[in-house]
Amino acid sequence: MIKSKLLDLNNKENIPKIIAVSKTFKIDHIQPLIEYGHLDYGENKVQEALEKWKDIKIQNNRIKLHLIGKLQTNKVKFAVKIFDYIHSLDSKKLAKKISEEQEKQKKKPKIFIQINVGDEDQKSGIAKADLIEFYNFSKNLGLDIIGLMCIPPFNQDSSKFFSKMSIFNNQINLKELSMGMSSDYINAIEHKSTYLRIGSNIFGKRA
Repeated sequence: MIKSKLLDLNNKENIPKIIAVSKTFKIDHIQPLIEYGHLDYGENKVQEALEKWKDIKIQNNRIKLHLIGKLQTNKVKFAVKIFDYIHSLDSKKLAKKISEEQEKQKKKPKIFIQINVGDEDQKSGIAKADLIEFYNFSKNLGLDIIGLMCIPPFNQDSSKFFSKMSIFNNQINLKELSMGMSSDYINAIEHKSTYLRIGSNIFGKRA
């Protein structure tokens, strides 16, 4: 099942990189995909990632871990240690903390700025109007900003939000876009997403 889902996705034209969202799944459920050769995995929680992936990353240093959930400042030192990518930079306070920690650890994660593309009060992310100023602020701190990330409003057509994200990315000349999940990855591909966050289409439904 896991292999067939992955092959279905890889048969699409202009396929971006697929992040297999492994949050909440035990490692024995993920192991078949690791053995298949897939390298990119997404987790929501820092502690879960440490417990699940620490030994596996030592055994296979080609595996890349992506933090796709909200990052609290008190977890930054652990996040920088285990994650190769952080998809959820959403405040100046967090940017400063990551900058300080990457200097201490001599390790630079690749970072996406999360945009609150739907202007939703309950969601994290930088306001669209603040993007350029925040991007320059983060670059001046030495952060390796590679692209933008969004989670569009639920039960709305994601295409219009993905279209906006593509425009924003072009405005600041970034190459990467983290957008698209199991329910809307086709729309994301059409709007030039370069990283898809796919969970249930690979691992099945969560409990």
